Amino acid sequence: MFSLVLITAVTLMHVYVFWRAASVPLVRRRISRNQLIGIGLAVWASFVLGRVIGREDTGGLGTTLEFFSMTWMAMLFLTSVAMLAVELATGFGFFLKRFGPRLRGAALVAGGVLSALALIQGLRAPVVQSYDVYVARLPGELDGTVMVALSDLHLGPVLGERWLAARVEQVQAERPDVVVLLGDVFEGHGAPRQELLAVLRRLSAPLGVWAVLGNHEFHGVDGGNTALFEAAGVHVLRDSWVKLRPGLVLAGLDNLTARSDAGEVGSALAKALAGRPPGATVLLSHTSLPATVAAGKGVDLMLSGHTHGGQIWPFGYLVRQRFPLFEGRYEIGDMTVIVSRGSGTWGPRMRLWRPAEILRVTLRAGAAIPAPPEGAPVVR
Repeated sequence: MFSLVLITAVTLMHVYVFWRAASVPLVRRRISRNQLIGIGLAVWASFVLGRVIGREDTGGLGTTLEFFSMTWMAMLFLTSVAMLAVELATGFGFFLKRFGPRLRGAALVAGGVLSALALIQGLRAPVVQSYDVYVARLPGELDGTVMVALSDLHLGPVLGERWLAARVEQVQAERPDVVVLLGDVFEGHGAPRQELLAVLRRLSAPLGVWAVLGNHEFHGVDGGNTALFEAAGVHVLRDSWVKLRPGLVLAGLDNLTARSDAGEVGSALAKALAGRPPGATVLLSHTSLPATVAAGKGVDLMLSGHTHGGQIWPFGYLVRQRFPLFEGRYEIGDMTVIVSRGSGTWGPRMRLWRPAEILRVTLRAGAAIPAPPEGAPVVR
């Protein structure tokens, strides 16, 4: 169903962009109507093949088709946004009729420039985003505990062993006490290669490497797939908790995007936290959906992902309607929520104004020191 909706949306954007491009003077002079239709049909067919073959074939052909089809989808989206801006400025062709075709040509150029920028930004390594989180229930001897979180890696045909090896080096350079994976680790296009799992196994930390399942871990698998994580030496928390050290509990929830509509958030969270010992509780959840409920159950810190920070502007404005806790740090009562923009990319290897990130969270014992009022003198 998702693929059908995606293909339909891309087809509509495809028709719209080529229809409006046909009115651009330079295009009219250089390309005949039949040629333009032929080009459009060829590129559209390549996209559909990328969705069909690229999802099943993890070899060179599948990777190439997947990369092309997803890149073309993003280019269509950004060009459609630029075209729609022109439509609004010209009242959908009722105003500035003389300049409309030239403005549509400018929109084509803008779509290309934005796509190039997005591709460049998408190919860059994730930034390391650091946070200090004060936790009143954290024992003093655990002050300074470092958690490094990766979210939405989407390992598979496009993001493979070489890319993952560089991310492992980034993580290990932070000298984490515990490493956590916040879901959508694997893209879900067939079983990943053993070489990829071998690279993932290089992640290590004194308190272990832990993960929760995202929606992509359930693609084509009933009940989720934990065997891949076990093969990579990663411990999976499925609506359960573990005591990392006396006074520090790590809990994890299965993906809630499918369960939230059935009202299962509260029951899943109750199961995940049931019987936990006293002390600080850190909750891992692929989405931020249970944040309000978790704050009421005494969770001190919640780490999430899933939104990608919108990945490609301005798509984030739509994502924010579903997930108000969109990216960055939030405070809900006594609980801190940190939502990652993701360490990898879904679909196109592109990002626009939303760089990928790795979270480095340092736990601090005691209450947070309030910031001084604006303009107040600072005593050193």
